[in-house]
Amino acid sequence: MLKVKNVSKRFGGLQALKGVSFEVREGEIHALIGPNGAGKTTMFNIINGFIKPTSGHVYFMGKRIDGLRPSRIALMGMGRTFQLVRVFPEMTVLENVLAGIGKRVYHSLRVFSEAVKNEKNVKKAMKLIELCGLSKHVDQEASVLPLGIQRNLEIARALATDAKFLLLDEPASGLNDQETKGLAELIRKVNKSGVTVLFIEHDMRFTMGLAHTITVLDHGEKIAQGKPEDVAKNERVIEAYLGKSMTT
Repeated sequence: MLKVKNVSKRFGGLQALKGVSFEVREGEIHALIGPNGAGKTTMFNIINGFIKPTSGHVYFMGKRIDGLRPSRIALMGMGRTFQLVRVFPEMTVLENVLAGIGKRVYHSLRVFSEAVKNEKNVKKAMKLIELCGLSKHVDQEASVLPLGIQRNLEIARALATDAKFLLLDEPASGLNDQETKGLAELIRKVNKSGVTVLFIEHDMRFTMGLAHTITVLDHGEKIAQGKPEDVAKNERVIEAYLGKSMTT
């Protein structure tokens, strides 16, 4: 579903990514991990169009997308959440999800003639709200919700864009154990509904228990890829996280 081919990115004298290639298969939950500074967020920003690669290409459902605007990529079926929660704080849960549904209206003149809040869209929003465990919070403003609930709301809003491929940037960041467990259950539920997931995460217990496949970056290079149990035993991965002196 996603193919990253020989992607490199340079910021002045800093080489953030060096010829990285990997694929995400349709229907899987795929993790992108690595120590701080490995290039994970840079890769995410290239995939969904926030920045352009210095070289290499990205393909989504067989179409080349590197260089396209994020809004164009979103219209193709790719949604994203961020490490720092970016819900619309003064809008209710329902209004936040409706904002995602409205993506096909906001970028065109239809915004002046077509109301996003109509019976059909509200019904669609409510299904996503239920899926994400937000039914009790429909009319609450996003700003008053606990962080874990805001994370779920971000996912619901991303799904509302008709996303078939979901990028999650450190979704468990800042969550307690109970919230993290609930998040993992939600991601599995979303995946079973037909959405392919690619996520970045530092919580290794969360990652190992959730991902079908893991790709590991270190200093901008891919050093390993495979099933969680294989990646966990990979010497280069252990060295990247613990340091060479601690593994010898």
